[in-house]
Amino acid sequence: MRRDTRGAWDAVRAAWRGPGRERDLVVQSLKAAGAAVLAWLVGGVWMGDPLALMAPWVALVLVQATVFSSLVQGARQFGAICVGTLLASAAQAITDDTTGALALSVPVLMLLANWPRFGDQGIYAATTALFTISSGMVSLSAVGHRVGQAAIGAVIGVAVNALVLPPIHLRDVRANLAALAQETGEVLHTVAADLREGEWDAQTASGWVTASARLDHRLQALRSARRWSQESLRMTYAPLRALHRVPHEGALPAVDEDERLGRVTGHVATLTRALAVSMDDNRTPAPPEGQALRSYARLLRLIGDALCAEADSLLEGGVTARPDDETEKAMRELHGELQENLRRHAGEGAAHTAVLGTLLLQAENLWAETVPGDPEQ
Repeated sequence: MRRDTRGAWDAVRAAWRGPGRERDLVVQSLKAAGAAVLAWLVGGVWMGDPLALMAPWVALVLVQATVFSSLVQGARQFGAICVGTLLASAAQAITDDTTGALALSVPVLMLLANWPRFGDQGIYAATTALFTISSGMVSLSAVGHRVGQAAIGAVIGVAVNALVLPPIHLRDVRANLAALAQETGEVLHTVAADLREGEWDAQTASGWVTASARLDHRLQALRSARRWSQESLRMTYAPLRALHRVPHEGALPAVDEDERLGRVTGHVATLTRALAVSMDDNRTPAPPEGQALRSYARLLRLIGDALCAEADSLLEGGVTARPDDETEKAMRELHGELQENLRRHAGEGAAHTAVLGTLLLQAENLWAETVPGDPEQ
């Protein structure tokens, strides 16, 4: 309870401080409540319809995360409500009994709820049938009123979502990009620190592999956020976007940045697996030793610094980041040292050479993805 209370209080403070996920949730919640009240005023007060409950119910659930999803879900829900109302009325007319009508219509509607055309709105066919039969109002006029009120609610819900601060999900993409770069840099920092101290074993290497595997979850979150951002821009009237304040003027890094960081996480995963394999007593490859390992640790630390700097740049509104000239010079020197160590290890045996060669290849891949070749690019 204390943890939940603290989390709720933190969310309230975050919503009060400024734009963010928490404030977006507050805005969407208030919009949904406003759409329901407006639908009730139209259907119940102005029109005086005895079945006006359908309008606010539909309007409430159709203020979705994006305008496009509101429209799609609205069409699906309206179709489900129509099917539920018609089947329930037909079942009541056939059986002339509440229990018999429920037994006849609800099983069929629950099966229809699984129809992919309805998506996750299919359940509303069965719930509408329950309301229709339990109310006892199953005449042709009552069916028309229910369908009409559902249409009013759908129109109001979609209109409110589209016209009142339309949800534009761009912030999550930037936040997830920055988090992925930051966490990848931290993994490289951890590996570099352990290698530099020289006190690492199979268990330590297993921890590196686990940490690199977690990066894949962050990458999936990034791709999901990118899909949401693209969908949120569909069917959103351009002038209305200016009314919704999006951080950094809505400028987002290109989709190619997602793929680039995805390749970076893949190289980190390969790197950590190679180190884990080298500590397996049942495997032939062995980890490099001495100066080669220390140079490699320094190179990983610099690459991690470059990724963390990129994360900071993204959070500040930048699109790309580049290490400074001094860092690039140090990275090139370390790269030369590692190549020299690789040639020296080649004369000492294949076990150390195989692992060092793999590690050097992955470091070069990371370098190529984090340090552009041309400063003007």
